[in-house]
Amino acid sequence: MTEIIVPRQFRGPPITANGGYICGVLAKAVGGKGSAMLRSGVPLDTPVRLEADGAGGVSALGAEGQVLGVAKPASDEQIPTPPPSPGVEAARLAAAASPFASRSLHRGCFSCCIEREQGEGLGVHVGQLPGAEPGVCVGLWTPHANFAEADGTVPDEITWAALDCSGSMAWWIKTDSPVGLLGTMAGEVLEKPKAGETYVVMAWARENEGRKFFSGVALYDAAGKVVAQSGQIWIGRPPGAPAPAPLTSAAAG
Repeated sequence: MTEIIVPRQFRGPPITANGGYICGVLAKAVGGKGSAMLRSGVPLDTPVRLEADGAGGVSALGAEGQVLGVAKPASDEQIPTPPPSPGVEAARLAAAASPFASRSLHRGCFSCCIEREQGEGLGVHVGQLPGAEPGVCVGLWTPHANFAEADGTVPDEITWAALDCSGSMAWWIKTDSPVGLLGTMAGEVLEKPKAGETYVVMAWARENEGRKFFSGVALYDAAGKVVAQSGQIWIGRPPGAPAPAPLTSAAAG
């Protein structure tokens, strides 16, 4: 059994951990190529136990033993094959035109909030790729030196966080409506990103089944090589939940 504490810096919602970050922590505990399912928010600045299940999986347990999330090794089928990278310049232009370049998807979120300072948050956002199907979106990420380990590479949980919110953005851009919360994230880091280098983030809305919305998100180096990839399942708003304002209207305002 291992104990972890997620510092407040790595929040998603105001009082719980960023989904991609904690999925990365759980995936690391099962060997790196993992599939993590979130069942409840992981509290910040609070001890959380990681308990192996004896079959290659792990559970994150709260103070009273409640299961907050589980992970197991991922299969290839759970991680969609990424399309080719459009390149750094195309990603730069798409990101600049994104509604999330002027309005954070989630205020304060470690992954996507654009108000947080460089080196304190990631500020990753994507925009529609011109000429592609709706919901195929790209952006950029340059890992800050603050997140680098001694060899200059970035820990896997930071990379998983960088892949997180773009999958939701792709659906919002495709449908002009949010899809809710991250439920499951399967992925792997094929080559650790390096601080100071620029990477392309691509997210694509795949299909949906009822309240489940499936996304793929991948990270590419400047030469177009895939360095990290993931498949995500987002859980949509329950029936009867108030509809948010359209993205275009909110962004314009």
